[in-house]
Amino acid sequence: MWEKLCSGDWLDEERLRVYPAMLLLLAIGCVAAVLMTAKGRFDANGHPLGTDFSQVWVAGLETLRGHPEQPFDLASHIAEQRAEFGAGSDVYGWHYPPYFLAPATALAHLPYLEALAVWQMTTLALYLIAVLALMHGGAAPPGRVALLALAFPATLVNLGHGQNGFLTAALLGFGFLALPRRPALAGLCFALLAYKPQFALALPVALIVGGHWRALASAAASLLVMTLASLFFFGPESWIAFVQNLDVTRDLVVERGAAGFPKIQSVFAAARLLGADIATAYAAQTLATATTLAALVWLWRSGADYRAKAAGAIVATFLTTPYCLDYDMTALAPAFALLVSFGLERGFGPYMKSALTAAFIIPLAARPVATATSLPLGAITMAALFAIILSNSREACFRHAGATASLRSPA
Repeated sequence: MWEKLCSGDWLDEERLRVYPAMLLLLAIGCVAAVLMTAKGRFDANGHPLGTDFSQVWVAGLETLRGHPEQPFDLASHIAEQRAEFGAGSDVYGWHYPPYFLAPATALAHLPYLEALAVWQMTTLALYLIAVLALMHGGAAPPGRVALLALAFPATLVNLGHGQNGFLTAALLGFGFLALPRRPALAGLCFALLAYKPQFALALPVALIVGGHWRALASAAASLLVMTLASLFFFGPESWIAFVQNLDVTRDLVVERGAAGFPKIQSVFAAARLLGADIATAYAAQTLATATTLAALVWLWRSGADYRAKAAGAIVATFLTTPYCLDYDMTALAPAFALLVSFGLERGFGPYMKSALTAAFIIPLAARPVATATSLPLGAITMAALFAIILSNSREACFRHAGATASLRSPA
């Protein structure tokens, strides 16, 4: 069994053809069932279609009405959500920086269902384009790549929540695609990820260690322009409200897990799920973050293939934050594309196929398994994938060094 897991030979052509098609059919069936049983803006259970998106749209309405600071006031934001969707509807907190008020406000010009459709279809298209671009020139046919990208269970999770996982995946994918030849564009893509400030540790480390100074300068300049634009359009009150709300976000969302620890896929949430107190969970997350960043420094200083480095940085993004949810795992898709592209060209290293398969399927299982058994499979699987990326890169570096030494040695 271990030999098959190591080689990945169990993942034969038939399984690669049948299983993704089955997952895609499951996703299509779930979406169709929700839409066919929906009543107006609500699903059969009375939840707004696109659940989480409902509060993004409401935040846009609040901004259009001249109150861009209101989404950060939890009581006011909840009252507005209930006014739009009913007193018994689910409510959500707004925890994004003011940058994200821009798409929210643009979408709020549309009726709710049209806004949801535009958001999901536009970001899904960007996600697919990014994954296909990363695999361009590889041995995999574009049709199969698109099938796998759509069958990835995180896409269904993201669709169900109306969330921004597609956009996060697209920006990461386009950023690393552009980085070698168009660093200014890469910096812009990475700066646009500022609506997810909890993801801000791994990327700067990779860029600094890799010496990508033009990308860093572009990111800094883009972030400055974005901040000035947000101050101009949404006023300093929005930033003051955001800063004042940070303690509520930390206490309610991160430490107490308002979304539910089974839904959160970080090391911190894994420790909390296993019964650790807050201090112990922070200690576990700090250790994981420090270890991951140290390993990322080694990876980006090594002679490993660029695709392995980029994939490692994406996976490290999840391991270095205390707050990432199952729909955020959509952003693993660019890492998969990079690793598969490298594997098809150079060969897959030990356990890589098995690790990729496990990470591919885990968004479907992570939350239900954690709910039923308190086992944090999401964080465990991502940590294992990161470790295998490092191990394979280390072996590849040794092989390259050995081959170079042989060429230089006298006959």
